[in-house]
Amino acid sequence: MSAAAQATEPLPVVLAGARGHGRFHLENIQRLQRLGRVRLVGVCELNPLDADELTGLGTPEQSPDLDSLLRSTGAALAVLCTPIQTHTDLALTAARHGAHLLLEKPPAPSRAEFQRMLDGVEQAGVRCQIGFQSLGSRALPAIRELIASGAIGELTGVGGAGTWVRDEAYYRRARWAGRRRLDGTDVIDGVLTNPLAHAVATALALNGTPRAADVIGVTAELFRANAIESDDTSCVRVHGAHGTDVTVTATLCAERNRAPYVIAHGTTGRITFWYTEDRVLLQRAGHGPEEIQYGRVDLLENLVDHLAGRAELLVPAEVTGAFMQVVEAIRQSPDPRPLPADAWHQVPGEGARRRVVHGIDDLVTAGADTLSLYSELGAPWATRDPKGATR
Repeated sequence: MSAAAQATEPLPVVLAGARGHGRFHLENIQRLQRLGRVRLVGVCELNPLDADELTGLGTPEQSPDLDSLLRSTGAALAVLCTPIQTHTDLALTAARHGAHLLLEKPPAPSRAEFQRMLDGVEQAGVRCQIGFQSLGSRALPAIRELIASGAIGELTGVGGAGTWVRDEAYYRRARWAGRRRLDGTDVIDGVLTNPLAHAVATALALNGTPRAADVIGVTAELFRANAIESDDTSCVRVHGAHGTDVTVTATLCAERNRAPYVIAHGTTGRITFWYTEDRVLLQRAGHGPEEIQYGRVDLLENLVDHLAGRAELLVPAEVTGAFMQVVEAIRQSPDPRPLPADAWHQVPGEGARRRVVHGIDDLVTAGADTLSLYSELGAPWATRDPKGATR
């Protein structure tokens, strides 16, 4: 399809993975279809969607096989919202058919799989946008401009904090949930690599270290309160090549759910960004606090605009390279250490019981405030492993 046609005709799109989080993409495609930007021509699901699930979307072709679906529909776009370990193979399948991609985060479970995907996409000549929705926030360029102007003095580091609540049923929703590996294949479904991955990616973006070459090392401390294989309470420090580091503390075993955020620390102030709310708080010497609400750009819409020559791609795969350095460090780290039984307690959840780590909400907040790891904050269960977890 020519650029001129792309500018005037709705782009045919296939969605792989339309349930769970994929429901967000289905509803977003419906919104863009009403605007005449795209049209849903195919759905790749093991169990076909029913008429109610497709309300307002017509009668797209359905198949559990993405390859045949792309061949029969001739889709120009593929939105992939499937298990982590399937991302690379499905992305390469779409690329071979010439379909441009919106690929859910995390892009891959290992650096090798990420590179294989990058190489295949480049060879096919298609564009790949990674679904870090927070990186579409209009707050990001505004914060970068504030930092560059010296509004908070010299940047000294970026912190991130995530305190989310997930019950035990969360880890039973799919075979791959809470796993580091499945059937001999990497998954790496940990708190920092999947549910709170945006905290890491957003902090790296604000630090000016989004690419793989921007990272010179990663230190990770991985723990679990739940009876899972992966981590649910962890922290990471990403050592930036230009001198400032990113430190993110996060848990899925919080006392209560709070909006996650990142903090740009400066010598004369700081900027807090609640990235799920596109809300920014500027605090600086000699001024009162200033709170600003921003909007955001939808990443699928941005991809459509990019293909029509109207916009730069906001989250091309290559600018998630630093995040993938973190994924790789966590993949190569020793398995997460189980927290002792006296470090957490169990409470009823809405649908199942959940585990809460004692004092974790305050620890996560302190980590972002002071750019400290759990071991540096004195958490009794986080004494430094002499083997380390640095890559």
